[in-house]
Amino acid sequence: MGVVLVVDDMAVIRSCWADGLNHVGSVCQMNTGDILAGRPSMGAWVTYGLGSSNRNLPSFVILLDDKEPNGGTKNWSSGFLPATYQGTQFRQGDTPILHLKSPAGTTEEQQRSKLSFLKELNERFASGKQEDSDLDARVRSYELAFQMQSAAPEAVDLTKETEATRKLYGMDESETSGFGRNCLLARRLVERGVRFVELYCGSGGGWDAHNNIEGNHGKWCRTSDKPIAGLLADLKSRGLLDDTLVVWGGEFGRTPFNEKGNGRDHNPWGFSMFMAGGGVKGGQAIGTTDDIGLRAVEKPFHVHDIHASILDLMGLDHIRLTYMHNGRAERPTIVGGSVIKDLRA
Repeated sequence: MGVVLVVDDMAVIRSCWADGLNHVGSVCQMNTGDILAGRPSMGAWVTYGLGSSNRNLPSFVILLDDKEPNGGTKNWSSGFLPATYQGTQFRQGDTPILHLKSPAGTTEEQQRSKLSFLKELNERFASGKQEDSDLDARVRSYELAFQMQSAAPEAVDLTKETEATRKLYGMDESETSGFGRNCLLARRLVERGVRFVELYCGSGGGWDAHNNIEGNHGKWCRTSDKPIAGLLADLKSRGLLDDTLVVWGGEFGRTPFNEKGNGRDHNPWGFSMFMAGGGVKGGQAIGTTDDIGLRAVEKPFHVHDIHASILDLMGLDHIRLTYMHNGRAERPTIVGGSVIKDLRA
């Protein structure tokens, strides 16, 4: 088995901290900035701030493994932003997007005519309902679905990739084939102008090692290590890493002491993440935890700081990126957040 070394491209942040103690609230905060549901996700903020760079695919895509994450679809919600900015979930397996093909015997002209008539009916119904962003998003989704019928089948067709590329992502091995497929699909989507792709590995508590942490984390590290390395190496070889920010992390870490003999409890007070590409200075570790690895002590960075830094690397100012909601200029980091300056190359 080959080894791909990518650590020199990574900046490891070892002093992250968050507010939540359970999975639902913590996953929600890592995605939206708040442990309570209702705010826009990072993907929604980025697509709101930067717009889409393609016309035939969604600008914000979610790739799951075999389970839905804790909290479900609220993790990629548009919150109080217009509904058109919410994430689009792709399925696992050979058919990530269902019903892309028109029924047998239906021509493109007939499909276009049906869509135009449906759009006319929707616009007639929407007259006088300008504040209903859900309806506007539905109209836009029909148009996007029509565009995707020509572009999406090619984008998600991994048979176009070479055998060497598929092996790089671990698609030839049972432990890594599923997540490797999603990582390769993510690269293809980014290549085609999808603005924000969010991948889940071990969704629904897979990494939640309250028992047998060595066996649990060993399994999930085998699942994810090779595909992640393959993604970074592939992006770099294609000249895409400089313009693509890769962020890897969870909603919290694990305590340094036993919970049930050989397991660990939730630890939001000090945990690690890494970023690579997108202007990140690689080959460094930022911050530390205390002597036992429980709490962030040197250069502690809250979730809002992480979000501010992601937006900064994407070319957005987390303070100036606002949306008026209930008379208040809301921003992604609520009333906090500072950019992690050490991250920038």
